[in-house]
Amino acid sequence: MARARLRRRLIALGLGTLVLAILAFVGWVVYLDHVVTREFRGRLWSVPARVYAEPLELYAGAAVSADELEQELKRLHYRPGDPAVGPGLYRRRGGEFDVHARRVRFVDEQRAPARIGVRAGPDSIQGLSAADGAELPLFRLDPLLVGSVFPVHGEDRIVLAPDEVPPLLRAALKTIEDRRFDEHHGVDPRSILRALWADLRAGHIAQGGSTLTQQLVKNYFLSDEQTARRKLTEAVMAMRLEAHFSKEEILVAYINEVYLGQDGERAVHGFGLGSQFFFGKPVDELDAGELALLVGLVKGPSYYDPRKHPDRARARRNLVLQELADAHLIAPAEAQRAAQQPILLRPHGGGYVPAFLDLVRRHLKRDYAEADLAAAGLAIYTTLDPRAQAAAERALTRGLRRLDAASRVRDAHLEGAAVIAEPQSGDVLAVVGGRDTGSEGFNRALDARRPIGSLVKPAIYLAALESGRYHAASVLEDAPLELKLGDGTLWAPQNFTRETYGSVPMVRALAESLNLATVRLGLDVGLPTVADTLMRLGLERRPALNPSLLLGTVEMTPLEVVEVYAALANGGFRTRLRAVRAVLDEHGSALKRFKLEVAAAAPPAAVYELDRMLVQVTERGTARGATARLPRGVVAAAKTGTSSDLRDSWFAGFTGSHLGVVWVGYDDNRPTGLTGAAGAMPVWADAIASLRPASWEPAAPPEVEERWVEFSTGLATSPGCSPDAVPVALPRGTVLPVRAGCGGRTTDTMVDKLKTWLHDVLH
Repeated sequence: MARARLRRRLIALGLGTLVLAILAFVGWVVYLDHVVTREFRGRLWSVPARVYAEPLELYAGAAVSADELEQELKRLHYRPGDPAVGPGLYRRRGGEFDVHARRVRFVDEQRAPARIGVRAGPDSIQGLSAADGAELPLFRLDPLLVGSVFPVHGEDRIVLAPDEVPPLLRAALKTIEDRRFDEHHGVDPRSILRALWADLRAGHIAQGGSTLTQQLVKNYFLSDEQTARRKLTEAVMAMRLEAHFSKEEILVAYINEVYLGQDGERAVHGFGLGSQFFFGKPVDELDAGELALLVGLVKGPSYYDPRKHPDRARARRNLVLQELADAHLIAPAEAQRAAQQPILLRPHGGGYVPAFLDLVRRHLKRDYAEADLAAAGLAIYTTLDPRAQAAAERALTRGLRRLDAASRVRDAHLEGAAVIAEPQSGDVLAVVGGRDTGSEGFNRALDARRPIGSLVKPAIYLAALESGRYHAASVLEDAPLELKLGDGTLWAPQNFTRETYGSVPMVRALAESLNLATVRLGLDVGLPTVADTLMRLGLERRPALNPSLLLGTVEMTPLEVVEVYAALANGGFRTRLRAVRAVLDEHGSALKRFKLEVAAAAPPAAVYELDRMLVQVTERGTARGATARLPRGVVAAAKTGTSSDLRDSWFAGFTGSHLGVVWVGYDDNRPTGLTGAAGAMPVWADAIASLRPASWEPAAPPEVEERWVEFSTGLATSPGCSPDAVPVALPRGTVLPVRAGCGGRTTDTMVDKLKTWLHDVLH
């Protein structure tokens, strides 16, 4: 009897435990069902903001040669081929181009794919035509994708809409990864048994039995741990996912989620970004071989990485091609042709510009939350000019290699930074943060604060001109000077040559960067006035009012120097530098446009007088070597800068179209042995020269007039009277003493004007 009661109790306990287990399991399934439906239905991929360069505009007369146009098309990953086949292809015959442009979004419109004809000569675009032969006044090439900002957890992706997924990609994934995708309900028992049998025969895990749905669930919700609990959770969630969502939704989600490779700290997810990362083009332009390579990567992105393991990648691609042919998805002949093709990858790094992206991030932080930049799928259109960026990178890396080779320092490499801007608009065209142009390390263009040396002198001379007591022909004394400082020490500045030059006109003192004459001028104008001038030009922090300020002990970054010199290049108007033109949301609607901001910084007449003296820096002064590197006839205004003990080499200069600043030095602040002319100037000149700059030729304000003075004395003269004559801008009506023997002439004869014209043509 007792045994019967015990048996009944045990049975009841067992049944109760079973019921509780069933209820717990059901509750667990209900919970997983809730998680799946809630998370998947509200799935918003973490899509970092994508950053685009300024598109190149083509029009009759644009300074783009036939070779430069082809180079730009290649930069955008257009390929030679038959444009009739589809977008992304072009055909060139001499200077004639037939281009099938892609569908792209600009700030102001979305352009459909279009075929155009371009006639390009050796120096410029000669004409544009539409597919029907009609003349086109303007055509913009694609804005180059240069990177993304704030990827969450290192993930980056380009989300494809269902209608953007090529049919062959859908079919290929099913064939290679999950042949019964359309029949199973999230878990495929046949695949599991087949994988188990293969594993038993091999003696190790040789084949997986997960469906595409299970892989998606693991990527979305679970970790990579290989435990029975995780596999069971994965199976249940996969079945619940299939119960609520269509096969189409699941497949498209998988295509956008799957991991395909690694780019440094950035994880490449989805076929949209994978296509751009490996081949530099949209997924709908992939040929069969390229698509097969990406599909093959799913099995092992690291193992089959085509950059690190090209032989493995080729074998895997060819296996996928064969299976696609066996499944009648592509013709056997097409598979054979594709298998014989080499793997042509986009050059690693491509158009990635980390230093410029750093500037973009900083500008955007003023207006956007990090969360929006990291996940909202914004499109950021910037001022980056890919041609200017490439020119600056090339000039800096070549220049630093040349300087290193000539240096006596063997245990360190010189570093450098460069910024190029358009002075009238304030648009930043290029930023190079160091010799390793693809590195995300220390950004010297934005963060390296170094003494600017003689780059400060234009602010001193501008303050003097604004006072009304000085002009370009005013005579300064370049003589020894001693000052007793507040701590009782004596400060005795010297010229770079250790010589003195006596009485010299302002134009010569600035052109030859004479320290003693400049310090005397600055002390007469007053340190507070010089500091105020610097701040009006764009310096944000007021410098210490020490006499050494007059020789450039103020520390600035290359970008800050650009800000100051932009006001000089822009006729006295300060334009706030900008790197971002507009931000669009994921639907293409404008969230914000960054407008041009202009404010008066200095009287235009005084700035014009100063700029004419800065032209003499390149023609007669410390930067005269720059002229030989620029295109013939291009007029530039510039200033060299060298800090104490030759630790920093600077150069800042502008033409009519470009403003550039270059710094060269050692990170540990050791002496370089380089002046501004020897180190930074050749880098600046090589970068600007390749951009086909326009001459600096602004109209003179009505308050000033051009006069000829003797460079060595400041006396009025003319080209016909003195071989030392230089043109300067003076306040209208300025009376000057005349050089002896010039017959009192202070104006030019017709012969003098002809000589002036010849001087301008030859220089």
